Amino acid sequence: MNSQDWKAMLGAAFNVDPNAAPEETTQEVATATAAEQQGKTMIDIILDKKGRNGKKATIVANLTLDEDNIKDLAAQLKRYCGVGGSARGGEILIQGDKREAVLNYLKNQGFKARII
Repeated sequence: MNSQDWKAMLGAAFNVDPNAAPEETTQEVATATAAEQQGKTMIDIILDKKGRNGKKATIVANLTLDEDNIKDLAAQLKRYCGVGGSARGGEILIQGDKREAVLNYLKNQGFKARII
């Protein structure tokens, strides 16, 4: 039996240092840069039901983020609320009346938000 360390052998096979520290996840880095990019601008959370046959939708408006950060934030909000939605035209649409959940999530992520 060979006495070589299996981590060293695996690291050599994939050109990875087995003693290197794990990298930060991209999701944590993306939200930090999104909160910094938004700055002190207040995010508005609006309940809308016009043009939806009476169904309610939560709109997250006044975002000053770039499109990639808006799409990432929309995906995180949809996952957090457990509903569908979309990100278009600088706004995020979350299906249903999820204003409180969206407000709690945004404040926990370091954004300044309010319900209108």
